[in-house]
Amino acid sequence: MTSQQTTPHAVVNVGADLLADAVADQAVPVTRVDWRPPMDGTAADLATVAADPLRRAANERALAAMLGVTATLVDVLPASEALGLQPGEFLHAGPPIAWSRASGPLRGALMGGAALEGLVDDPEDAVALFESGASVSLEPCHHRGTVGPMAGVVTPSMWMFVLEDAATGRRTHCSLNEGLGKVLRYGAYGPEVLTRLRWMGDVLGPLLQRAVRAVRDSDAGPVDVTGILTQMLQMGDEAHNRNRAGTLMLLRDLSPAMVTTIDTGGVDPADVAESLRFIGGNDHFFLNLAMPACKLALDAARGIEGSTMVVAMARNGTDFGIQVAGTGDEWFTGPALLADGLYLGDYGPDDANPDIGDSAITETAGIGGFAMATAPAIVRFVGGSVPDALATTRRMHEITLGENPRWSVPVLEFQGTPSGIDVTRVCRTGILPQINTGMAGKQAGVGQVGAGLVTPPAEIFPKALARLAELARGRTP
Repeated sequence: MTSQQTTPHAVVNVGADLLADAVADQAVPVTRVDWRPPMDGTAADLATVAADPLRRAANERALAAMLGVTATLVDVLPASEALGLQPGEFLHAGPPIAWSRASGPLRGALMGGAALEGLVDDPEDAVALFESGASVSLEPCHHRGTVGPMAGVVTPSMWMFVLEDAATGRRTHCSLNEGLGKVLRYGAYGPEVLTRLRWMGDVLGPLLQRAVRAVRDSDAGPVDVTGILTQMLQMGDEAHNRNRAGTLMLLRDLSPAMVTTIDTGGVDPADVAESLRFIGGNDHFFLNLAMPACKLALDAARGIEGSTMVVAMARNGTDFGIQVAGTGDEWFTGPALLADGLYLGDYGPDDANPDIGDSAITETAGIGGFAMATAPAIVRFVGGSVPDALATTRRMHEITLGENPRWSVPVLEFQGTPSGIDVTRVCRTGILPQINTGMAGKQAGVGQVGAGLVTPPAEIFPKALARLAELARGRTP
């Protein structure tokens, strides 16, 4: 009797790696399938949404709409003009929230904003103003076609970048970037913060307005923000926490026009020099263009019935919220989580506030944490390792509808960045979107304490899925 060869030529392993490791140790090729059961309680809703006849075409339409947008920089205006923001009206990052639930950094930014607008002489006096709520109001930036980094506070006198999609004329906005450390968006409101903001309002904003309009009206046309994003991803930026190349390319496009205003606009050369130094010394300056460019693209997918694509992820320091293309302007929220990362100086986890800011719009569009493979140096700022960065980008493809061919990853053979977060894929795999972020001090007035990696709270995706299932059932005859 002869023995038969029973050693397999190859093995497919699903789930846990224990068997795969044992087989690989015996020199047998193994294909590993990272399968896991869906999130608890989602099976019925997943089945309902999967059977929705609108879903496939709706998602194809949503992804195509997002990828078809080109964002250009067409103006710089005070928020009172760009957004119609009136005295006493404040915008903030994340889903809606009242002062009573506001986090420390959001409160600090609101207090500083009130002093900037002359509603109080001392930021500390603004507490009573917001507690009474008689002459002030709070509204999410997203509700006004705007995004705000970290606390995201916008007041009427703040100058805003204005981005436009030439094909449709739709616009989005974002304030000017103050830099890092003790700045308003991290909840700081000391005299140096207000002095900087007043200089930005008196000098930087008007100078940028002249330069942006001059470039816009030239033969070259407006600054192509989407094009800069394409280039910077090839140059080591991921456009959330690393924007060095993007900022320098923006300076390349605007600095000649800024210098020209000395003769044509009667501008003080010292103001031009200081503005150029400020932008050139602030590697994050371009972030405030990347964010509204991403919002402009994602807003094109809003309101597509049957689509399961996420069009916004945002945090106010207390809540983390998402919005979905097929569910209108409804927010699905859960508690914001604390980032895991690196801390400045003597700060530690006890000093940090939970996740905050609209800047996760970059990840929603497929860059930032989704494109960490393009920027291996980012790990020195947010923690982790270079292999982690590569693995993160690969993993995000499992929860997205497609790729963005415009934004590619050189180290991954120029594969497009994972784009179009799909609620059903998140619930089916349990893989959560990866965000890299700055960390604000939990006490008002502290400022930045570090940077790190964070995910949304898992429960918000089943909430969104349940709503999508409800809508799908309502369409069933």
